[in-house]
Amino acid sequence: MGLRDRLKSMIVRRFGLMDAHPEGFHRTSDAGELVTGQSALGISTVWACTNLISGTIGSLPLMVYRRSAETRTADRSHVIYRLLHDSPNYDQTALDFWEFMAASLELWGNAYAHIMRDNGKIVGLTPVAPDLMGVRRLPTGEIEYRWSDEGKTHRELDGAVLHIRGFGGSPLGGMSTLQFARNAFGLARAVDRAAGETFKNGMRPSGALKFEGWLTDEQRARAKSTLIDDMVGAQNSGRPIVLEGGTNWMPFTINPDDAQMLESRRFSVEEICRFFGVPPHMVGHTEKSTSWGTGLEQQTLAFQKFTLRRRIKRIEQALMKQLLTPAERARGLMIEFNLEGLLRGDSKSRADFYQSGLQNGWLTINEVRALENKPPVAGGQVPRMQMQNVPITEAGNQLESGNDDDA
Repeated sequence: MGLRDRLKSMIVRRFGLMDAHPEGFHRTSDAGELVTGQSALGISTVWACTNLISGTIGSLPLMVYRRSAETRTADRSHVIYRLLHDSPNYDQTALDFWEFMAASLELWGNAYAHIMRDNGKIVGLTPVAPDLMGVRRLPTGEIEYRWSDEGKTHRELDGAVLHIRGFGGSPLGGMSTLQFARNAFGLARAVDRAAGETFKNGMRPSGALKFEGWLTDEQRARAKSTLIDDMVGAQNSGRPIVLEGGTNWMPFTINPDDAQMLESRRFSVEEICRFFGVPPHMVGHTEKSTSWGTGLEQQTLAFQKFTLRRRIKRIEQALMKQLLTPAERARGLMIEFNLEGLLRGDSKSRADFYQSGLQNGWLTINEVRALENKPPVAGGQVPRMQMQNVPITEAGNQLESGNDDDA
C-alpha cells in the first residue's frame, strides 16, 4: 500500500467514514482501465449477467403472506403488499424498482431505498443510487446514511433507509463486485479496446515510411495527411498506394500469434460469468458445449438453486427485518417471492408439478386454477388422492368389493 493509500485509510478510520464502496479509492485495474458502473456495463458479459439476474428477480411476484397454524394466505390488504407487489413509488412499477435494486446488488454489493412515511406508516420506497451513498457507524451505535440528489443532501438513520446488503455480511455494506472484479473487468475492457484498434487498422501490421532525406514541414504534413490516411483503416485494407520521390514502405513484422488476441475474449467471458455465478451458456457463450441438451438444463436448474436462491433469500430477510414490525412478524406476517413465476415459461414442468400435486393430494383443483389465473369451480376445493396403490394382501378384497358394486 502506497503512502497516499495509507493516508486515505487513516483518514477513513479517524473520522469513521466507513464507506460501503471502497471501489471509489481503487477504480483502476491492473490493465490500466478505469472500472466504474457505467464502464463495466459496457462489457457485454457484465451487461448480460446483470440483466439476466436482475431481470429474473424483478419479474418474480413479491408477496406478503399471513401465516396461521395450518394455512398461509396472501395478505393483499396490507399496505406493504401494494408497495412491494404493485408499485413502490409514484414513478416506478414493481418490476422497475426491483430490477434496479437487484442490479445495484450485483455491481455495488448494496441496494438502498429511502423509506417514506406518513404518520409512522410506510407509504413509499424511493431507490437511491448506491454510488452516491456514504455509510458510517455513529458513536451511538446507529448507522448513518448520507447521499446527495439533485443538489440536495440527505442524512438519514437506519430506520429510514432500506438497506439490502450483498455478499460479505458487514452491517455497513456488502462487498462490491466492481471492486473485487475490477481486474477481470479491466482486462475485458483492455481486450475490447485492443480489438477495436486492430480492426481500426485493418488488422495490418504497422510500419514506417522511409524517405531518403530530411523533409520540410510542408512535406511532413503532406505525408501525414495523405499517405497515412490512404493506408490506415479497414476500408483501405488491400488498397495499393503510390510512393514517389524515393519513399520506401518498411513494415514492422509481428508474431502471427498476436493476431489471435481476440481469442482472449473467450477467457474474459468465462471469468466474468464466474464472478456472477451465471453459466456461460445463459449469456450466449455456447462455444464449448451444445446449445441444447440435458447438461445445459441441469446448469440452468443449478443457476436457479444456487445463484438466484441466495439473492432472493437475502432480499426477503432484509424486507422482513426492516419493513415489518416485531409485532407483525410475531403475528405471522412474512414476505416472500413467488417462485412459481420461474415455471411460467416451461409448460411441461408446470404440468408435471400440478399433476403430482393433484394425484398426491397436496394441491386442489382450485389451487391449481388460481395459479393459472382461472376462476374456481364447484367441488374443486377438496383434496383428492388416487387409490390404486393398496397393499397386496388387500388386492382381492378390493376386487370383490368392485364386483359387488357392479351387481
